[in-house]
Amino acid sequence: MLAVFPRRTAANSLLFLELAIEEFPFPIQRIQTDRGREFFAYCFQEKLMEYAIKFRPVRPASPHLNGKVERSQRTDLEEFYPTVDLKAPDLSVRLREWQDHYNHHRPHGSLGGHTPWEVWWERARLTPLYEEVEALYDASAERIRHPVYSVDLQLAATHKRSEKSLAQTT
Repeated sequence: MLAVFPRRTAANSLLFLELAIEEFPFPIQRIQTDRGREFFAYCFQEKLMEYAIKFRPVRPASPHLNGKVERSQRTDLEEFYPTVDLKAPDLSVRLREWQDHYNHHRPHGSLGGHTPWEVWWERARLTPLYEEVEALYDASAERIRHPVYSVDLQLAATHKRSEKSLAQTT
C-alpha cells in the first residue's frame, strides 16, 4: 500500500493506518515499524490497541528487521519515482496505478516469481477472519511503548512483573 504525506506525523500515520485497514483484504494482526516518533504517539498506539493490532517496533540498529520495507522502498525509488512528478496533480492516480502494478502484475523474486496478489490468493483460506484475530488479541499483554529503547525495556520488565503479580493474586 502506498501513500505520500508532506510530513511524518502521528496524524498522518493514523490516516495511513485507516487506509490500510480499509484496503487490506485481511485483518492486520501486528505492525512492525522503525523507531520513528510518529509511531510512538499515544494516539497512534491507542488506535492500534482499539483495532486489536500488536505494535512491534524494531530494536535500534537493526535495519535487517525492516528489510521487506527497505526493499519495497528501493523498488519504488528505482521503478516508480523516476517516472513521476511529486508535485503533479495526478500523483494519487499514478500511485494507485503503481500499487496495482506492484501487487497484481509485477513478479517478486522473494515470492518465487509470483505477485503479492497471487501469494495472498493462495493463502487466503489460511487467513483468519477479523473476529478470530480480535478474539485472540490479549489486551493485557499490550502496553504503550516508549520511544527510548532502554526505557521501553525497563517498562516491559515492570509490565511483566505486575502481570505476574496480578496472576498470583487471582
